[in-house]
Amino acid sequence: MSETPSSSYSVNHPNSSESEQSLSTRHFNVTEPVVAKRICFYKSGDPQFNGIKMVVNSRSYKTFDALLDSLSKRVPLPFGVRNISTPRGRHSITNLEDLEDGKSYICSHQRKMKPINLEQASKKPLPWQISRPVSARRRAVQLARQHEDGFGHRESRITTPKKMLVFKNGDVRHRRTIVLGKKNTQTFEAFLDYMSELMQYPVAKLYTTDGRKVPNLQALILCSGAVVAAGREPFKPSNYESLGYLRPAKLLGIGNRVYPKANAKSESEKSKKWNVSVFTSDVPSAGTSSKVYIALYGDRGSSGPIFLDGEKGKLFQRGNEDIFTVNTRNVGHLYKIRVGHTNTGNSPAWHCKEVQLLNLFSGEQFSFPAHRWLAEDQAGGEVSVELPVLYQGQPILPVTVYKVHVTTGDLWNAATEADVYISVYGERGDTGSRQLLRSQKSKKFLKGQTDIFSVEAVHLGCLYKIVIGHNGLGSGNGWFLEKVVIKDPVTDLDYTFLCHRWLDQGQDDGSIARELPVTDASTFPGRQELELKREKTWAAERWKFQKGITLQFYNRLTHGFICLYPDSRVDALGDKKNKYGLFDVNVKRRNRCIFSSHEMPSLALALVSGRVTGKVGSGACCELRVHLQPDGCAILESASYPGHTVAFSRQGKVADERSGYAGLSKDFVVHVKGVFHHGAIILLNTSLCQALSLRPDGSCSGAGQQQQESYWKVHKIGSGLCMFESVKKPRMYLKIKDDQCDGTGTGDEYCHFKIENNLETGSVSLESVRNKGIYVGLLPDGQTKPVVNTGERNIFFYPQVIKFGREKPMGTSAALKQEKKEFRESPFQPGKAQEPEPQRPSTPPPSKEMRNPQGGECPLPSDDEWKVSILTGNAGTEASVALWIYGDRGLTGPITLGKDNRKQMFFPRQEDEFQVKMNNIGNIYKIRIELDGLPNDQPEWNLRRVILQHLKSKKTVNFPANTWLSKNRDDREFLCELPVVEAGKPIYPIVLYHVYVHTGDLEQAGTDSAVYLCIYGKRGDSGLRLLQKTCVPVTFQRGMVSVFEVEAVSLGKLQKVLLRCEASTKSQHWYCDKVIVREAENNSEYVFNCERWLPFMSQGIILSEIELYPQAFLFIFFFYFTEGEWKITVVTGDFETAGTTATVFLYAYGENKASGPILLGSGKQQLFNPKSEDTFKINLRELGQLYKIRIGHDNTGNDPSWYLKEVRLERTVPLSDEEICLPVESWLSEDKDEGDTWREVAVRRPAEELLPLLVYEVHVYTGAKLGAETDSNVYINLTGTRGDAGKRKLHRSKNNNVKFRHGQMDIFCIKAVSLGDLEKVLISHDGAGPDDIYTMLIVFINLIIFYDGKTERELTANSKYFVKENLLALYYILNA
Repeated sequence: MSETPSSSYSVNHPNSSESEQSLSTRHFNVTEPVVAKRICFYKSGDPQFNGIKMVVNSRSYKTFDALLDSLSKRVPLPFGVRNISTPRGRHSITNLEDLEDGKSYICSHQRKMKPINLEQASKKPLPWQISRPVSARRRAVQLARQHEDGFGHRESRITTPKKMLVFKNGDVRHRRTIVLGKKNTQTFEAFLDYMSELMQYPVAKLYTTDGRKVPNLQALILCSGAVVAAGREPFKPSNYESLGYLRPAKLLGIGNRVYPKANAKSESEKSKKWNVSVFTSDVPSAGTSSKVYIALYGDRGSSGPIFLDGEKGKLFQRGNEDIFTVNTRNVGHLYKIRVGHTNTGNSPAWHCKEVQLLNLFSGEQFSFPAHRWLAEDQAGGEVSVELPVLYQGQPILPVTVYKVHVTTGDLWNAATEADVYISVYGERGDTGSRQLLRSQKSKKFLKGQTDIFSVEAVHLGCLYKIVIGHNGLGSGNGWFLEKVVIKDPVTDLDYTFLCHRWLDQGQDDGSIARELPVTDASTFPGRQELELKREKTWAAERWKFQKGITLQFYNRLTHGFICLYPDSRVDALGDKKNKYGLFDVNVKRRNRCIFSSHEMPSLALALVSGRVTGKVGSGACCELRVHLQPDGCAILESASYPGHTVAFSRQGKVADERSGYAGLSKDFVVHVKGVFHHGAIILLNTSLCQALSLRPDGSCSGAGQQQQESYWKVHKIGSGLCMFESVKKPRMYLKIKDDQCDGTGTGDEYCHFKIENNLETGSVSLESVRNKGIYVGLLPDGQTKPVVNTGERNIFFYPQVIKFGREKPMGTSAALKQEKKEFRESPFQPGKAQEPEPQRPSTPPPSKEMRNPQGGECPLPSDDEWKVSILTGNAGTEASVALWIYGDRGLTGPITLGKDNRKQMFFPRQEDEFQVKMNNIGNIYKIRIELDGLPNDQPEWNLRRVILQHLKSKKTVNFPANTWLSKNRDDREFLCELPVVEAGKPIYPIVLYHVYVHTGDLEQAGTDSAVYLCIYGKRGDSGLRLLQKTCVPVTFQRGMVSVFEVEAVSLGKLQKVLLRCEASTKSQHWYCDKVIVREAENNSEYVFNCERWLPFMSQGIILSEIELYPQAFLFIFFFYFTEGEWKITVVTGDFETAGTTATVFLYAYGENKASGPILLGSGKQQLFNPKSEDTFKINLRELGQLYKIRIGHDNTGNDPSWYLKEVRLERTVPLSDEEICLPVESWLSEDKDEGDTWREVAVRRPAEELLPLLVYEVHVYTGAKLGAETDSNVYINLTGTRGDAGKRKLHRSKNNNVKFRHGQMDIFCIKAVSLGDLEKVLISHDGAGPDDIYTMLIVFINLIIFYDGKTERELTANSKYFVKENLLALYYILNA
């Protein structure tokens, strides 16, 4: 959206006050003097366009985009004025400074310009362009002069005007009637441009209605009454009939008109008469009180809505058939109807059964079954339905549900409460006006929100436009629409309709409805939208790149500023006060600048051979092109070598070819130095085109325009402390008082604000000095309100300097002195933190305010020292506070925060500081705070924010809170978790986990003891939480399910839970069946089986807690059953020692592929006990017909040996009655039977023999070289044409007690289902021997020979591939 030019500083102000005139003068003394340029603009390729004479200056047009918008309204071009160039089209104009006084320029809607003869264009208009008559003699003289100039040549002559109908290629409904005359037939190219303007799309070719190309003007003149206009696509046949469309349309309710017989067709072709029968269903409340209408659509157009009127109160009642006779225009071959109602009356809901049509001229009959509700409170909420024509019982066109994505702009007050309607247009008609009623969001059309609606309609073909608007009702009816995206499920295409305008009677042009053409897919809508945002960002931020401005460039990756040192070295590690991080702007032109060091003006940033460095002078390598991104960040690119940009590595060093692309950062947040100097006049922008403004009633709004009512004068009263006085209304200050934020302040202490810089966003926040922790905030409608910092962007303001002030104020006010005195008398003092480890001397932060008792400065902080700042809200606490800090490498905590005198801590609206030491835990992502220490009281604490600052690097981590730690408010707890907030958004969301605890149905299974739960996930844990409800004692009763909620920063994929029951007597013991944790955000569920008593005895020790792991199928989605589901039952032996403590895995092999390892569970989870049958659900989708399985364990736990009796498989989806029983009857153990922990079992396939179980004998030759032996565990995997045998441990040698000695051959046996022809072998070891740090662990495998245990034949080798039949020979060295 272009900015509205401000007229506040006009040169002539006869009624202005003296203060306003003086302010205007000061303003223009700072900026460049106003120079008016008189310029004439012509239309590209049109010598008959007279030209637009305009006066251009900085007052009338603040930006180049504003000039383009103004020209678009005055120069008729299909897509508006998008480019301006010199008359011959050689040089493009990109900013206002490039325009020269007295010159002429060409306007075009595309990059390619068509030059014109300015001498010809500047002459008086030709006769057909003016209304007054011109004599034949004068016309002949003008035409003769045109021939002399060389511009009088014509391909053909139009002597008399000719009427012609022009159709859009492939769309008979998109048509225009034109008159061929001398004005539009100067040249064939000019005529195509004229058609492009008229048809509103680029016309490149013309065709006759039967598909012949029209190559020139002469052929055009000889055409019959109609032509087809096309772009670059080929001709699309359709029913292009000119005479049917040249007659005036017959309107409903108007009597028959009589046309001359020569031009008339038969009555049946002019109009149609239909019998309409409407059947209302015979269900309760099926009738309606609304007005019902019908619309007919054919290949010649639509009838429009026809209301089916009759005797009121008797139509469309339950079970009735209502018959009507209607007249319509000739719509051609019917392909759909729309029937609906107006949703009025006492009972508007209507259940339509069927609609029948009878063409009274042709006798054609059509039946349209509906059988649906048309009501806002029923089914899909639609009050109309589209029904396609049926042919042999099938619809001739599909009915589709379009997904309409409506994005409201991210501007303040952009939301609307009005009813929004849309009409979608395509090649096959339109949807009619539909209300966007049901969004997937709870509230519709909120600021920055995308709402998704469903619109059901007969398929429209290719979409080309929409009409969207609202009814203007409601308290906040204005609306800023960003874009609409419609997804077509039939063609899987997305249609984008960009708007980026207000639909508001008080904004823009006052329109509340917009017609939006589809964005050309060939231009990539996303890229077009991105370029539009970049242009608007440049228009809003270009003030920073004016001559004389001093800048700083902040890098988000390194958290430092760019610094240029005297030795020409550059890095991105500086802090905000580093003098080498300041750069003065020297503008070359538009966005090409030289950034000279403020400390050393002769030295400037430069890009040499792709590396950033410092250079003396202002050579070409110092010229950098500034590219602003939509988020406001700048990319600095070499003006001489495009593609070379200023970039730094993650460590803040200059990037080079060795840095790699992944870890580079080239985006910089631009900060202007001296914004809040005393006397400065600034804008506090809230978006690219809005600012904080003072309203006439004294209230403030962030939705104001960037004009004089939004100008504020800065009064600096101290370091980082300012007041803001309205420029338009002097002596009215911004203030926060009595829970109100407005502009009625008088300059007292309520008007004092602390400027808080947000380095990551380039914004500032205004914190009240009087009410610490309270900021100037904005509601969604833009209204100002005192708020706390919750991490949202509603407290961010982006200052823009209109006039710079003085760096140091001349004096300070009495109010300031009083405020400073209050600060000195404040009881606040930095506190100490008690750490979980033994106490160590705490080192205070190295700031100017903190000195040691001897008066010297504090020693430099170490790398593990942090400062913790905690701001209390309106309610304090005397309880102890414990802190946990989580990073991606670990956690620290609990850290007890307190002082020797606890009553001085956590007072209301007080900020307490602590110093802590913690080891390197990586990047911090969350904290947990808990109240502790007052068991007989109910502490209540309002926590507003927590800030962690690394004392050495000054890196700051923010945790906005604004929460209560209390049992008296809602369902709050004594603890809370807070995620890190960056750029106004939390890096991880806060998730509400629903916990279902199942108590077993055994005698005395319940308990009234305290039960605790801790949830562990990929991102840490939730902490140990007491399972209780507000003010209600929880008892876990026999056979009951207890439900709790645990709120925590998202833990990612859950891994386990810790369950604790603190029972003091045996009668309080508890039997837990299972715990289920549900995460509603991603619709997932985790089941943790327990099935045991708590506390329990283990190795003579009573344990009150147990770790539970999820079942084999961790994510059990609510819509779980899909193709390929199996139920597997694992039967363990029926004697006492048959169970296992190990973790069991399963592999399944099919004709198509093999599954990966499927985790079934662990003996630690009370699975695979003696005499037990454990059942699991697994997914074997896309494996094909099964032919074998492999089951085994990892040999972990105290007693891993396992006797497996059998495995049973049963297919559940699709359901099968057959159960596959696979007997095993063997030990899976290293010290029993064959010493193998894996077993393979063949699965019988239909019409095929069962694959045999073979014993492969493996001979391993260890090399004779010194040191070739190993004590490590050696593993082998055999692979053949029928899969592999899995990774098997070579555990027991048949011929040697000690394996793998140098020069020794060892023999092992591998039992597996027949692998077919062997192809390869994978052999490895785990390096777990006693000398694993030495090269003695190198295993030299000289030869491996396999004997097929069934045929007992030795297999021979192939020297080329080491494979012949079933023998493999391998020479290889395995290095640990």
